Amino acid sequence: MNWKLNFKKNPQKEKVKKSKTREWLDAVVFAVIAATVIRGLLFSAYAIPSGSMEGTELTGDYLFVSKISYGPRMANTPLAIPFTEPVIFGNVKTYSNAIQLPYLRLPGLSHIKNRDIVVFNKPDEAGPEYNIPTDERTTLIKRCQAIPGDVLTIVNSQVYINGKAAPNAPKQQTSYAVTTTGLAINPDVMREQNISVRQQLGPDTYEMVMPESAAAILKGFSNVKNITPVIAPAGTYDAEIFPHNEKFKWNLDNYGPIRMPKKGWTTPLNDSTLTLYRRAIEVYENNKVVVNGKDILINGKKADSYTFKMDYYWMMGDNRHDSLDSRFWGYVPEDHVVGKAMLTFFSTDSTQSFFNRIRWNRVLRPIE
Repeated sequence: MNWKLNFKKNPQKEKVKKSKTREWLDAVVFAVIAATVIRGLLFSAYAIPSGSMEGTELTGDYLFVSKISYGPRMANTPLAIPFTEPVIFGNVKTYSNAIQLPYLRLPGLSHIKNRDIVVFNKPDEAGPEYNIPTDERTTLIKRCQAIPGDVLTIVNSQVYINGKAAPNAPKQQTSYAVTTTGLAINPDVMREQNISVRQQLGPDTYEMVMPESAAAILKGFSNVKNITPVIAPAGTYDAEIFPHNEKFKWNLDNYGPIRMPKKGWTTPLNDSTLTLYRRAIEVYENNKVVVNGKDILINGKKADSYTFKMDYYWMMGDNRHDSLDSRFWGYVPEDHVVGKAMLTFFSTDSTQSFFNRIRWNRVLRPIE
């Protein structure tokens, strides 16, 4: 018997061929979703806008920031235009406050360690006077000097953690008073050694910002008579320095001791501790603090102590005399942390000519 099978296609099951426009649209949607997931959960790009980390990181460096290192932080404001700055064209917001989610961070590969270079949101933009969600605040990059529970002290510009001198960054910069014989220092040397003049202090004396290695080189020049570090004396009160209170006569170069709040740590409350920790208790941990005579009220109840709900960190720029950092606005709460700086993938110098603008020696350079 001769069997002949004839299979016919079912027109209802036949796949409809997509148009070119639909294929392009699907590809774009997939790319946006993939990029959003990668940028939100894995890593993002960041540009160095200022010189606070010179000479570790330079203005014009472009970095990859790992979000998975410390755990991806979920967005507080899901209603936002992806891949844009929080504010564009001067005053146009790219996000909406209509929906604000509570702080949530997924598990990460590690915790922040002392001397990690960290990207985070600017803490002094917190508070009702700004009304800016945490994840939409200005992003900064600094080096973590102290982690939760650490006691930080700065003595004559040297950082001490728990009583021990912290290693300085290899290219850390600070100010020096340089007195010359009247002859100018070779500008090529200034550029090569990353030396900049901040101000003139007197006849033939200038405040220059440079790494320690450059200061050692200048000492050997015949036209340099003297070079000494510029250090604010201990006991000198600087009103710009946190906690902005004359009880604490601290400055850029002589500071502390001060303990970093740690989740679960309980501190007694008095005039001194409230001065140091009130902003963390009130602004970052959303409590109402009222001082009534000698009584301290938290959320309407008398309190003799407070237990912190989050971890806090101390961030400082490697360019010690040209960095707005924790010395000015205090602790960085854990919910402000974005990620760990991992790689300089590109770098440009806007002061150079077009053909010399790219810093090739910094391309694909690991961050230390």
